[in-house]
Amino acid sequence: MNSPARAINPLPSPATARAALERVAANLSLAVQGKDKEVRLAVTCVVAGGHLLLEDVPGVGKTTLVEALARSFDLSFSRVQFTADLMPADILGAQVFHAQTATFSFRPGPLFRQLVLADELNRAPPRTQSALLEAMAQGQVSLDGATHALPRPFTVVATQNPVDFSGTYPLPDSQLDRFLMRLSLGHPSPEVEARLLTTRDASSPVEALKAVTSPEELTELRAQVAAQRLDDTVAEYIVRLAQATRAHGDIERGASTRAVLALGMAARAHALWESRDFVTPGDVRAVLAPCLAHRLLLRSANQGAYTRDEATHLIEEVARKVVAPR
Repeated sequence: MNSPARAINPLPSPATARAALERVAANLSLAVQGKDKEVRLAVTCVVAGGHLLLEDVPGVGKTTLVEALARSFDLSFSRVQFTADLMPADILGAQVFHAQTATFSFRPGPLFRQLVLADELNRAPPRTQSALLEAMAQGQVSLDGATHALPRPFTVVATQNPVDFSGTYPLPDSQLDRFLMRLSLGHPSPEVEARLLTTRDASSPVEALKAVTSPEELTELRAQVAAQRLDDTVAEYIVRLAQATRAHGDIERGASTRAVLALGMAARAHALWESRDFVTPGDVRAVLAPCLAHRLLLRSANQGAYTRDEATHLIEEVARKVVAPR
């Protein structure tokens, strides 16, 4: 006798997906005020199944945004404070010996959560930074010959201070390339800062947030993103943008093939904000700088003059010169 077929959840419609994204963004804006664009991009990154890098000076709301993301999606959450003495085992876990039974068992580290905040990632030495690579790339951890799957959905959101801050280690290119987007929140406007002074009490703004969706719905949203249509003309547009970065005189190393694929996935997710199941050139341009700027090696970086804004300006220059399909 044949066993009954498992029910397959249908993908959410673009309109349903947009409603979910809007709920999350509205919830996040209760904790992170005056940053609607950055909030939408952060939600886009998570829904696209990518990892997010937040680079900015201390005290502008990076940690608050990450905690609010975990609350809004109802994800299991851990925060790892990266320091100069943090070891890989401190985040991955370790084999623990039980003397009574003379056996070992695996004790999972804080990485075994659905959303992991790697706080001030660039304060840890490169060896510890690199411990995240397999987890970010494959959703698993290998220790002592055994492979341990991480919970699904799985997302790493890392924060880092600008590289000119003391006590920081630049992230290796191989790890930077694993982040789908890099965002900077910046300081709020004077009006928002004044409002925060008069309305915020001593408690954290995240404590009052409630979940507005679920890990299961996030998984469905990611499946919908993967199913979004990306026509040949838009695909060719993405490739031409990448080629333009490789040919630019001020860029030592342009966008990689992985960057091209990442840009396509982020554009698919962005289309959901417009209740569409297909990607337009506008979706590509909306996520272009967040997806590509941190992956470029500029010629000025060889002389130590690299800034985040410089890479963004070059990306914007490329976008102006490459003609989009109609």
